[in-house]
Amino acid sequence: MKLVIFGATGGTGRQVAVQALEKEHKVTAVVRKPEALDLRHDNLEVIQGDVLHPPSIREAISGKDAVLSALGVTHRNPTTVYSAGTANVMEAMRTAGVQRLVCLSSAGLEVPADTPLLQRLVIRLVIQRMYRHAYQDMSRMETELRESSGFTWTVIRPPRLTNGPHTQAYRTAVNRPLSQAKGISRADLADFMIRSIADPATYQAVVEISD
Repeated sequence: MKLVIFGATGGTGRQVAVQALEKEHKVTAVVRKPEALDLRHDNLEVIQGDVLHPPSIREAISGKDAVLSALGVTHRNPTTVYSAGTANVMEAMRTAGVQRLVCLSSAGLEVPADTPLLQRLVIRLVIQRMYRHAYQDMSRMETELRESSGFTWTVIRPPRLTNGPHTQAYRTAVNRPLSQAKGISRADLADFMIRSIADPATYQAVVEISD
């Protein structure tokens, strides 16, 4: 397949690029700073672009089979990277006639009913407040995807990310909470992102994932 990856300079995005190349896909990585991506491969094309600047991403999406978004921010300030960025990606996809989109969100948006009380309090009073701006924008992004037409989208909600090994031994839950979601390695998250491209069970769905 011909894949476009946004956020390839981040920990998860880089793993997506590496694993996609290992599976012999042709990868186009759209990054703001090409020099920050330390990958080299015959099937890898690196294009400078910014999802908040639509003209810079249109050419990258043309002629591709799927788009994988590992967009993220490293600050706790208000942001529109997830919502406006994904909206711009979808507009470029619409123009190019590309339908398949896989995006990352966060398990922190919701607290499962079976979460122990202490853990529930930590999530609501600490984590959700600490990352409230990012979570608010992820929520806007998810709403935009649900209300969109003409796309085959998947939202993946991972919990805490680690630099652990690529085990492929993870659990998923489609359109329902995943109990005891504690964490997942970026390598396993990338594995599922790539697998989900051709998995109809994940189409028009929110998927929670954890080790």
